Amino acid sequence: MTAVELVQPPADVHVDAVGSVRRARRRRGTVVTGVLAAVAGALFVLTMMVGDYAIGPVQVVASLLGLGDDPGADFVVRDLRLPVAAAALGTGLALGFAGTIFQRLLGNPLASPDFVGVSSGASLFAVSMILLGGGAGLAVSASALVGAVVTAVIVYVLAFRGAISGYRFILIGIGVQQLCTSLISYVVARADVFEAREAMTWLVGSVGRAGDTELAVLWVTLVVLLPLALVLSRSLATLELGDDAAKALGVRVERSRLVLLAVSVALTAVAVAVTGPLLFVALVAGPIAHRVLGPASSGGLLAAGCVGAIVLLGADLVAQNLLPTPLPAGVVTGLLGAPYLIWLLASVNREGRGG
Repeated sequence: MTAVELVQPPADVHVDAVGSVRRARRRRGTVVTGVLAAVAGALFVLTMMVGDYAIGPVQVVASLLGLGDDPGADFVVRDLRLPVAAAALGTGLALGFAGTIFQRLLGNPLASPDFVGVSSGASLFAVSMILLGGGAGLAVSASALVGAVVTAVIVYVLAFRGAISGYRFILIGIGVQQLCTSLISYVVARADVFEAREAMTWLVGSVGRAGDTELAVLWVTLVVLLPLALVLSRSLATLELGDDAAKALGVRVERSRLVLLAVSVALTAVAVAVTGPLLFVALVAGPIAHRVLGPASSGGLLAAGCVGAIVLLGADLVAQNLLPTPLPAGVVTGLLGAPYLIWLLASVNREGRGG
């Protein structure tokens, strides 16, 4: 009986196979992200088309580019609808990036600025400015920005024990969030009816309240931080391998983690300062992007930002045009996000991934 010789394929065959898989994943990621960006752009234009005064897509684009010849349409598009659409697009991008960084960095699908105290801290400072400081407009937005940063620093300091554990960070963040929520209820309960109503309106979250200054701050922040987040995404992918592996690959773990957290907190803080706390956008953007990207999910930051923009632009369209009474976008994101959170909690519990 003759022995069967096992012939090993040449090493370059393995290299070619791996390279082919990587190129296919990269192409899929590029195509899917491009489609998501196109959908977000279409919703951005659609937001400026619909309303009591309907405008065609060509006319909207012409007005945006300064090529329109209808002063009435230009006024509606540029002065009335563009600020709302720009706030929804920018805030959705910011929350999509921030939520995905939190979830990947802390290794938990429940990790989100909504649930680790950042948004609630911003809300506490903003409501306190409305009810106790008599502030409005830019003062409230600035207070929300400061509140988000202060709360994030408190959570980080309390969670730091030589290193940051995702489980400990989330638990402490939830505790700080509950404290901020209780303080908000206390402040609102002591206010008169008119001021309490104003505070509760802010707490719902709306993309229609931003002024020119707030929008300028939002987009300048995005121009600076989104490219930085994309540059840092490589170290984020390495950190997902674990601290030991990341150190072996030359990554300064705690410094990289701190920078990524700072970028995420800054994006969340500016978004909440502009629109108020829009719940669940940051929570759902990353998982949806991961699902549609599939094997190409390693490049998910930009895709998650596009998903966040799609969710928020779509929520505002529904809230303003498909409901019997126009409502803030935060009502719709809350209604859509709550069932997802319940499903996520149940699935995480079944899979034992809660910690």
